[in-house]
Amino acid sequence: MGTNLPSCGIILSILLLLMCAQEMEGRNLRYDHQQLQQPTSSALDCHHSASHNDHVDRSMNIFFRVDDLKAGKTMPIWFSSVDKTSASPPLLSREEADSVPFSSKQLPYLLDLFSFPKDSPQAEAMEYTLRQCEHEPMKGETKSCPTSLESMLDFARSVFGSHVHYKVLTTNFEKEALVPVQNYTISEEPQAIHAQKILGCHKMPYPYAVFYCHSQKSDNRLYEVSLVGENGSKVKAPVMCHMDTSQWDPDHIAFRLIKVQPGRSPVCHFFPANDLTWLPVP
Repeated sequence: MGTNLPSCGIILSILLLLMCAQEMEGRNLRYDHQQLQQPTSSALDCHHSASHNDHVDRSMNIFFRVDDLKAGKTMPIWFSSVDKTSASPPLLSREEADSVPFSSKQLPYLLDLFSFPKDSPQAEAMEYTLRQCEHEPMKGETKSCPTSLESMLDFARSVFGSHVHYKVLTTNFEKEALVPVQNYTISEEPQAIHAQKILGCHKMPYPYAVFYCHSQKSDNRLYEVSLVGENGSKVKAPVMCHMDTSQWDPDHIAFRLIKVQPGRSPVCHFFPANDLTWLPVP
């Protein structure tokens, strides 16, 4: 569901509520080792090679063909919020986030700070996030990795303009599923959402909340889709269809999963529950 956000204060309040609803706890750097897992496929991986994640089968069930975006279509989908094996990482203020280096060059120091062994899954996840955030943007892409609500708001302003009102879409569960992956059926015709600019913010694996936010000057189409799971769970989720995939990494797993070639067919994906989709209000 979307929420109109007419002021900076309301934007921060809404985002804070979103994070709290997803079990974010505390504003400190004490950390549970079980909270940070190995990286899994996400919508941002569309633009860079995801070969390191090919073994993570469940998280790949977010990609599909544009021809499948229709009422009555059934497909297996992975929604991360139903995986309760770990709690969400803490949300930091700008002051707290800025006090910690955010650079792959500082990874040894960061691993020591969070007490993660260098060969651990947590270290792999942190390195993955730092590398993704340090990648050069694709042609026509504007990107940033906000580490606080304040920095995310600053980036949204830079994309849309300081006087623009925003709408934020998230994946919402009417009745939460009991398993991360199951068959869902599109219960009604997808609702197209028209916007000149779209800003997607993808939750990254890290000891505290980090988002990979990006906006692209290309043919992207946004929809809101209602789904019913085979166990009766109901979900309303944003879907992005990338109509031009010519700039994507040709080795990305999505092309093999849905059996298409870069630049020759659109690729659509659902947004995991922790992701945020920003767009201007007309």
